[in-house]
Amino acid sequence: MKLHQFFDHHGIARNPFAEEDAQTDPVFQEHCIENTLHPTWDKIYGDPRVPTTSIVFGEKGSGKTAVCMQIAHKLQKYNEENPDKRIWVIHYDDFNHFLDRFRDKLPSRRQAAEKVLDEFELSDHMDAILTVSTTGLVDGILGSRQSRTRTTGEIRHTDVEKMNRHQSRDLLLLSACYDESTQETFQGRWHRIRQRLEFSTWRSMWDRLLAVTLAPIILLIMLFMQFGGHGETLASSWFIFLLLIIAACSPLGWKFFKCHKRARQVVRALKIGNRETGPMRSVMMHFGSDEIAEQPLPERDRTDGRYGLMDKLQNILNTLGFDGVIVLVDRVDEPHLITGSAELMKSLVWPMLDNKFLKHQGFGMKLMLPIELTRYIDREDKDFYERARLDKQNVIKSFDWSAESLHDVTNSRIIACAEKGSDPKLRDLLSPDVTDQRLMEALRLLRVPRHLFKFMHRVCVDHCNSFTDQDPSWQVSAGCFESTLAVVLRDQDAYDRGLGAG
Repeated sequence: MKLHQFFDHHGIARNPFAEEDAQTDPVFQEHCIENTLHPTWDKIYGDPRVPTTSIVFGEKGSGKTAVCMQIAHKLQKYNEENPDKRIWVIHYDDFNHFLDRFRDKLPSRRQAAEKVLDEFELSDHMDAILTVSTTGLVDGILGSRQSRTRTTGEIRHTDVEKMNRHQSRDLLLLSACYDESTQETFQGRWHRIRQRLEFSTWRSMWDRLLAVTLAPIILLIMLFMQFGGHGETLASSWFIFLLLIIAACSPLGWKFFKCHKRARQVVRALKIGNRETGPMRSVMMHFGSDEIAEQPLPERDRTDGRYGLMDKLQNILNTLGFDGVIVLVDRVDEPHLITGSAELMKSLVWPMLDNKFLKHQGFGMKLMLPIELTRYIDREDKDFYERARLDKQNVIKSFDWSAESLHDVTNSRIIACAEKGSDPKLRDLLSPDVTDQRLMEALRLLRVPRHLFKFMHRVCVDHCNSFTDQDPSWQVSAGCFESTLAVVLRDQDAYDRGLGAG
């Protein structure tokens, strides 16, 4: 008996349980993303008009990634309904390339995974978030899109025209530090965004003009005197001419020195970046000294300059029609340096648990964290709690699903896959021998949607394998239900103990 025959009999057009990962699940993305919500949804999502932080601890398969996708989907709809008070969404869920760059900049003796993650500080997380956001912002203004860019929010060209010179300068500073492109050179892309913003740099060129005009003129005068019969005068006054050449070139030389020093400091402090001192210095030379003298830059391993740059980013986004920023943090267990280690996950996540950062005005952090980290929270000392202030962060310590909620999720998926005009339910797939009470007990044991979908797919396959096409059976028997449940629970237990693939 074929599996599709079983589903066809019940009016189900496709297998509702084939996919287990929300990112590759068309049933969830096309049908369930809108209304299949966890009971704690309101606390996690909050009110977009006032971005807030939420910290969710859940086991693997409980739907943390699905919640991130639902938040992004809901915010997209909110943006469509509120075009002048939109939310800028940053997906901070791909840590590998940031961690790889950070690791490469450490001495070889400190490149072990635990040492790398121990040194990854809040300032590095802020740099990574600013990198994702700035790259997405520049992409939106230039009308390009890169596969690695993970931001949500349309940039309207009419809003770009509203930016004043100070905001254009701030965006160019952010671009100089954080914009990344896999298609263009750093300097080429920076000049493209400068031209798009119509940011004139001629006022910063006076020192160059002074050097390239006066110095050659003085040299020509010296040559004329040498070959024009005034050699004795030149011999007695060559020191004055040398001073004049030095005076003509000194403003450019001084600016070069300051820009080189500052560029080197930025490159050294940006441990997750891919900048080099030469190109960074060349870009800085296009600003007037008075325009960037007191501007915050990530020049040290401290957060002060980063908070200033976050404020500048928000100011730019406000002009572009975005009233707030939501950062979605997910998949912290997936980086190759972590390999599922709870201790290493803690090292990566703990720097972000800082109340000043989590409560930054206009920013809302949505952290989807593995349940294993809760035991480390319980062991922390007073200093940690005073720094993190978890009592203010909308913490959900266990992203649990009740049996009733899982029952509703299953029915939602089945209905989403139903043929037009049919209304199948989970109960229709099971024999009356499987009582409602036993079904609920089984759902309670399965705990999370991923385990439930694995079980439902497996029990349907096992049932179909027990019958032929000529002698089909259209409901899963109690015996098949129990035997498959026992196998799935055994695999689930092995996975929980780290001894199986789940």
